Amino acid sequence: MASSDIYEHGFDESSGRTIAADACPECGGSLDTDGGEIACRDCNVVIESCRLDRRGPRIFSEDDTSKARTGAPLTEARHDRGLSTEIGYRTDANGNTLSAKKQRQLNRLRREHSRARWRSKAERNLATGLSEIARITADLELTDSLQEQASSLFRTAQDNDLLVGRSVESIAAASVYATCRLNETTRTLNEVAAVASVGNERVENGYRTLNAELELPVPPQSPVPSLPSITAEFDLPAEVEQQARELAASAHENGINSGTHPAGFAAACLTVAAGSFTDPPTQLAIADAADVSTATVRSHRDRLTAFLAESE
Repeated sequence: MASSDIYEHGFDESSGRTIAADACPECGGSLDTDGGEIACRDCNVVIESCRLDRRGPRIFSEDDTSKARTGAPLTEARHDRGLSTEIGYRTDANGNTLSAKKQRQLNRLRREHSRARWRSKAERNLATGLSEIARITADLELTDSLQEQASSLFRTAQDNDLLVGRSVESIAAASVYATCRLNETTRTLNEVAAVASVGNERVENGYRTLNAELELPVPPQSPVPSLPSITAEFDLPAEVEQQARELAASAHENGINSGTHPAGFAAACLTVAAGSFTDPPTQLAIADAADVSTATVRSHRDRLTAFLAESE
């Protein structure tokens, strides 16, 4: 019968595990355990590293059950905050194929579940609006955080009865645009309306309603983020774009662009910056690249020129 030395293994109190009590395999020195990590005292080689327990604190019956870690986290992007029930189709939880009788039963349950999914018309409108927000944010390649904020803003608008007399799609698109404005994300009203289910005017009216009724802390739009898309249409030196960026940033800091179209003011900054170089692009070409009229570029240019003359 095989036997072993009774002192071959020892119990480590700091880690609570049984460790090998042999010498270091590299230099033959003695081993030391600190915080669950076994290392050699002489050559400092790590024999076994600490294994972190990432499961979180244990929950007992007498503790607060609100801290229980069960299921997916709640989300504002779903009308029921992610607590809906999904009924399967052809297989069970173990991947086994269901019988034809069981599949027919699940089809009936799925139909009745879909009918009873919304308890009221308001909840149905909420689900429609949140699905529209999810589609728009996906088309605009926005982050999940912006989708959550837009969904929360849509819930607030519905709670304040702002959907009465307005379409759900217009308020949903306006919530996405308002969220982009609040986070200073470069998405224009035309870009949001291009992927929305409603026109530009209805999205603009919805945004005005949200801004006025909810008193959103929307900061003025800076013309700087609109410059790269405009300058990309022309073969200009890097000094021109840099000078236009400095003009736009200075005007935004002094509030000169307050109440103006950001792309139109950026086009005016590019017009002023390109005026000192040979063969500059015309105002019509710059206005077309910014999707504004030449009158808008001309008026903003005059305002910017007057500001530069006063600052000298």
